[in-house]
Amino acid sequence: MWIPILRSLSHKYEDYIIGPHKLWDILLETTNSNTSATTLAQLQYLAKMTFKGVHKGAKSRAIASGASGSGMQIVISGEDLHQITAWRSEKSQENNDGATGEDGQLRKHPLKPYLDYIGYLYQRTEPLSEQERFEIGYRDFLQAPLQPLMDNLEAQTYETFEKDTMKYDQYQKAVHAALLDRVPEDKASAIITVLMVVGAGRGPLVRASLQAARETGRNLRVYAVEKNPNAVVTLNSLIKLEGWEDVVTVVSGDMRQWAAPEKADILVSELLGSFGDNELSPECLDGAQRFLKEDGISIPSSYTSFIQPITASKLYNDVKSHKDITHFETAYVVKLHSVARLAPSQPVFTFIHPNFSPRRDNRRYKKLLFELPADTGSVLVHGFAGYFDATLYKDIHLGIEPSTATPNMFSWFSIFFPLRRPVYIPAGSALEAQFWRCTGATKVWYEWAVTGPSVSPIHNCGGRSYWV
Repeated sequence: MWIPILRSLSHKYEDYIIGPHKLWDILLETTNSNTSATTLAQLQYLAKMTFKGVHKGAKSRAIASGASGSGMQIVISGEDLHQITAWRSEKSQENNDGATGEDGQLRKHPLKPYLDYIGYLYQRTEPLSEQERFEIGYRDFLQAPLQPLMDNLEAQTYETFEKDTMKYDQYQKAVHAALLDRVPEDKASAIITVLMVVGAGRGPLVRASLQAARETGRNLRVYAVEKNPNAVVTLNSLIKLEGWEDVVTVVSGDMRQWAAPEKADILVSELLGSFGDNELSPECLDGAQRFLKEDGISIPSSYTSFIQPITASKLYNDVKSHKDITHFETAYVVKLHSVARLAPSQPVFTFIHPNFSPRRDNRRYKKLLFELPADTGSVLVHGFAGYFDATLYKDIHLGIEPSTATPNMFSWFSIFFPLRRPVYIPAGSALEAQFWRCTGATKVWYEWAVTGPSVSPIHNCGGRSYWV
């Protein structure tokens, strides 16, 4: 019943690392009392040769050392194609990759070509990119989302974000386009554009904005507003180092309380979370837009959150291990890896800036119906993966929604909304879910529930377990 189909699952840094004895144990677990001696011989040879019986040849050395240290898995299935019960006997003298029989002829094991092909696949594995090297330690690891409005970020967090050059390239393109639209070429030398960076951090958005001004030949006056006193120290040092004192004014304080000396033409912010609005970007920008001109430009101009049902047994078991309801009613940031995405993601909440409506309301509600593909079969839903997509300016966007994700960007991982009990979805059925964004006097929180084909409790009622 077996033919070896040898492949590397995912890539050479899969999460599960096994040695030769463990591999043999796993292979034996897949057999039963009816398993033939031929099959057992195939399995034992493969386990032995893969990890310790191969010492010659570049390909063989690569797989012998690489498989044991990088989690390569071997999957064996199919029909018997090889009869090898008489291949090896007690009188045979072992060679490195075969055996010498009684007739003196060197015999190659029938499975040796498959082993060579593993080595070939391993050699063709591309080196990990910078993004993959950064993300590998975070795969399927639950993290609490950042709350930069409530807490001051640490220097290491700023440093990590600042390495994400793709994000700041997109912001620079957006400011570049906005400046060209805002200031005609024939007035470029006469007009000074007022640009405010709210949530300036340690200065990467300030740098990107000034670079865009140099590229377009436009003049800027920049206000960099930051509430974290530790980041302000670094920001002031950067401005002195770069000689920006005549152009940039640092404001140490909360953007919602700052009294601006003049109104801005362009308002630039970096307040997005993994779910778009989950770090209170709407509330912050609603407070900051009072110093934006009526025809002013907000970067970003809009953002939308997305939801997708997933099967994620590892994440579910990690949440379950805490043995309390609080962890099942908390949203987590996680680099999704060992999950099955069951249906295309759908938009949930959208926010547009600036929003000068006199009746602003950041509460939201959305009912979603996910049609699972016909060939999916029955599934268990352990929760929902959340993403966002933001329009910075016109056609310049930034996001992590899988179908439109910005490449080579690692500032945001997905968000995960767990379910207290996995929901069984029969083949051919649809999944109905409901999400709420709720606001109170001092906090914002999400509530979520499954309402079809079965009904789950409403998670996080009243923000009892998780809020921002």
